[in-house]
Amino acid sequence: MEFTFDLNTIWFLIIGILLIGYSILDGFDLGVGALHLFVKDDTERRIMLNSIGPVWDGNEVWLVTGGGALFAAFPHVYATVFSGFYTAIMMLLFMLIFRAVAIEFRSKRPMRWWRQMWDTAFSIASIFIAFLAGIAVGNLITGIPLNANKEFIGTFWGLINPYTVLVGVTTVALFMMHGAIYGVMKTENELHNKLRGWVNNTIIFFIICYITTTMSTLIYYPHMIQHFKEYPILFVLALLNMLAIANIPREISKGKDFFAFLSSCASIAALLTLFAFGVFPNFVIASNNPEFSLNIYNAASSHKTLNIMLIIALIGIPFVLAYTISIYWIFRGKVKLNNMSY
Repeated sequence: MEFTFDLNTIWFLIIGILLIGYSILDGFDLGVGALHLFVKDDTERRIMLNSIGPVWDGNEVWLVTGGGALFAAFPHVYATVFSGFYTAIMMLLFMLIFRAVAIEFRSKRPMRWWRQMWDTAFSIASIFIAFLAGIAVGNLITGIPLNANKEFIGTFWGLINPYTVLVGVTTVALFMMHGAIYGVMKTENELHNKLRGWVNNTIIFFIICYITTTMSTLIYYPHMIQHFKEYPILFVLALLNMLAIANIPREISKGKDFFAFLSSCASIAALLTLFAFGVFPNFVIASNNPEFSLNIYNAASSHKTLNIMLIIALIGIPFVLAYTISIYWIFRGKVKLNNMSY
């Protein structure tokens, strides 16, 4: 398959960039949530929550923007994915809402049982969201059954298999690593030292999951490396990913927490780019008949629509980026608790 840099490919890249942005930004606050229950002290839990408090809702803007871009540019993909993954998406939305409620309600009462209940809800929802995201990615690799009308003809339980579960667990591990590094960057004193120790544990957990997932992909889904055989230069991405992961403990040991976080961001970007090259030009692979697969051409809007939406995207995305940068700049630095904290 030759890479043609046309309008359809540009939109594939735009959606990919938006989803990479979401994964990097919401990934660390999901990771903080997954690690939340491992912190036993109430004050330290408040610090963990307040490290993401000003930014967690803004991070999800990237998901909404990505979903809107997918709907506008590739409506058949949007329709197929949202109808086929309907149950999973409803569960995901419920967990997103449940997680937001947990963050806001935790501080409303001082009772221990009240805060423990919402802490548990926050952590479980964070893990579940990351796991469901991994399940979705796993199914885009394995493929799902489609008919000639681009309709999903499978069942919800058909989306759950050992490989997709493995990808789900790997996603949780990745975000836990990302969240631990973010926590190190935003905390100080005893909690900071505790999280520094957790970084190495989460890296080991992620590497084990990553190697297992990679080997399973190479054995059972060799189509994911077809482009890499045709264009060996793409293996540089895999090398960069490994170097980024290896650089994390190095930067942590030197006390350069921000550079460790950048390495974690680079790892997530590299992983999703590898995934994108693996499935390109497809969005949804039909497991029952490859001819029914949805790709950047048969699932796209009209050329006129893509042109108009590209202009809108070039105007709108910089605003999203500027908003994100401004929020992170305003709330930079270590977390300090006060009477306005969660």
